Amino acid sequence: MSQPPAAWHPDPEDPHQLRWWDGHRWTDAVAPSPAKAATTQTATTAPPASAPAPASAPASAKRRVGWRNAGIIVAALVVGGVLARLSPIAILLVATAVVGVALYVMIARPLPALGLRTRMSGVVALGMAALLVTGGGIASANSGSSPTASEPQSFAAVASSTPTPTPTPTPTPTTFETATEEVPVPFEASTVDDPQLDQGATALVAAGVNGVKVITYRLTLVDGVEVSREVVSEAISVQPVNEITAIGSKAPTPVSVPVAPAPAPAPVPLVQQGGGGCDSNYTGACVPIASDVDCAGGSGDGPAYVQGPVQVVGSDIYDLDRDGDGIACD
Repeated sequence: MSQPPAAWHPDPEDPHQLRWWDGHRWTDAVAPSPAKAATTQTATTAPPASAPAPASAPASAKRRVGWRNAGIIVAALVVGGVLARLSPIAILLVATAVVGVALYVMIARPLPALGLRTRMSGVVALGMAALLVTGGGIASANSGSSPTASEPQSFAAVASSTPTPTPTPTPTPTTFETATEEVPVPFEASTVDDPQLDQGATALVAAGVNGVKVITYRLTLVDGVEVSREVVSEAISVQPVNEITAIGSKAPTPVSVPVAPAPAPAPVPLVQQGGGGCDSNYTGACVPIASDVDCAGGSGDGPAYVQGPVQVVGSDIYDLDRDGDGIACD
């Protein structure tokens, strides 16, 4: 079974007042019953029974008075609702001022300048203060605030079947900002071959310098606290300078060692030794005429040998000059 909506209902414990039903249970908030207030006001303001009503008062005048009173009540409720929506402090100050004026009129003296010409008008002013507070209470109830016992509501709230809307939670403010950051860009190192440097030697041609990169971020802040960031753009503001090192490839210069000159060969006499028994193709020593002649002390097998050196002046028929320098058996 569904529960009745949140509204003012007759108090089950006291029929002379109203109690707030929040849709699930009875609360401690109470308000005077409109029916009782109307009965009290009628009894207070009604003329004595002994005073006869003027016979000449037309019925239309009574209707005008009724409409005027209804307009005053509605205006007070509307003003209270407007003040409550603008600021709870405003309606509290206005209601306090009206109550103060009403008490002054009831206790001290009337204030004709304000339209309060009798002490009874002070009671009416108190009623106006109650209507202001009632209008503010209705506006607060319709905006989702919980009614209190100090804010009595009118009977219109009891007859309303519209459920009280659930207050919407205030969203946490989310903002966005832009931030930049500079980060270094490392330089690269490279080498080049330098044939002017000795092999294994190195020399710095250009010193390396780091560059600078600017990174732009989009920051997301919730209630002023950063929760995330994303990269929007990246740009290199200063280009890095690469480091270059030269490595020598020049071969080392050989160290020259002085070599003693070879002894000059002994001069070969131009006269053939041995007379006519020597071969005329050779001079300086007698090369015998034979089937084969080898140098003495060599690896040849003869049968004839010659002790050099021997200068070849013709054909080297015995193949004695192996190195071809013109001197045999040297």
